[in-house]
Amino acid sequence: MEDALLLHRLQFAFTASYHYLFPQLTMGLALLIVIMKWASLRTGNELYNNSARFWGKIFAINFAVGVVTGIPMEFQFGTNWARFSTYAGGVIGQTLAMEGVFAFFLESSFLGLFLFGEKKLGPRLHFLSAFMVFLGSWISGYFIIVTNAWMQHPVGYAPGPNGTVTLSSLGDLLLNPWALWQYLHNMTGAVVTASFCVAAAGAYYLLARRDEEYGKIFVRIGVIAGLISSFLMAFPTGDAQGKNIAFNQPVTLAAMEGLFQTEDGAPLVLIGQPDMEKKKLDNPLHVPKMLSVLTYNRWGAEVKGLNAFPESLWPTNIPLLYYSYHIMVGLGTIFIAITAAGSWLLWRKRAYAARPFLWVLMLSFPFPFIANTAGWTTAELGRQPWLVYGLMRTPAGTSANVSAGNALFTLIGFLGLYFVIGVLFLLLVMKAIGAGPAHVSHHERE
Repeated sequence: MEDALLLHRLQFAFTASYHYLFPQLTMGLALLIVIMKWASLRTGNELYNNSARFWGKIFAINFAVGVVTGIPMEFQFGTNWARFSTYAGGVIGQTLAMEGVFAFFLESSFLGLFLFGEKKLGPRLHFLSAFMVFLGSWISGYFIIVTNAWMQHPVGYAPGPNGTVTLSSLGDLLLNPWALWQYLHNMTGAVVTASFCVAAAGAYYLLARRDEEYGKIFVRIGVIAGLISSFLMAFPTGDAQGKNIAFNQPVTLAAMEGLFQTEDGAPLVLIGQPDMEKKKLDNPLHVPKMLSVLTYNRWGAEVKGLNAFPESLWPTNIPLLYYSYHIMVGLGTIFIAITAAGSWLLWRKRAYAARPFLWVLMLSFPFPFIANTAGWTTAELGRQPWLVYGLMRTPAGTSANVSAGNALFTLIGFLGLYFVIGVLFLLLVMKAIGAGPAHVSHHERE
């Protein structure tokens, strides 16, 4: 049974992590495409319009792969996690259905209009179609976040028949205080990803000395949007989400920070290695009392350590949780540094010729994907050992009739299939970037 549980968790972790590589880019790109279309309307500069069409093509590729990789996750609720679906389906089924029926169809319908209807729609209606794609993708993200937030902080439910739960308040579910900050934190993370991808493409064109006018637009939009979103990731969204965890999941906060002992004036650890045998942090480098300040706004505030909770309530993989959290925070700090340096170079009118900076910008685009994955790993590991926090333990949610062998077989199948999909995706995106925005605009005129 334990082997089956591990494989069920590994399978869902793999498919969910792989799938989210794509929605984070589409949700972020949706906003940046709207900005490009708005700039085109405001200035009359066709370069902005061509830029929006170029990134719309990459958006469409990304959207298609995101849909394909997201479908297996829906089935896994019934195949690998049937008891969880039976228990919580009366609640989370509402938001998952709303995501599919409302947001997904809104996004996909207007995406078709945006990609193929510009000549018939005209500039203003084409801008509206881009805005509706953005609206659909961000509403879709909200419904998914609400679903996850209920698992983190269950609200708006009541006991149902046969040991299940049912929805008692749709308003409480949709306005879950956990979901509001988690959503804003997640969506700013998506904008960071898109900003770095757009800026990296611009840096590539400038370094290659081709499509340079587009390269300048991409670098400027990417760096400025990246700076704003990177700051918002840290404050207020990251700070508020951290307080959510501190007040509702204090044992999770202790594990994330590697705080084994309760302390007054707890330090903020920058570097260290959790030693689970000795229950201490090795080689810590920390800022004195800063964790107390960030969490409770008081220098001497008490922060509960892991020793304040029974070990049965500790997250099941504290080292991985600790490292995931610190990778997320560390990369977020680097993003602020890179985009702040880029903004300063833009202000000094030196960014487009600063080749070392352009190389840094071009090579940085994978790191927001890593940071977002680390952030979701932190959220999901932090909730353990609960599937629904405080209500259902993770082992209780698996499917009793799906063996470890079946789970392993399908996991291997997903690994192979997703590898092929990933290669095809990269080839399509590389082909689009290699052709360039000028090719896209010429093709559209044809």
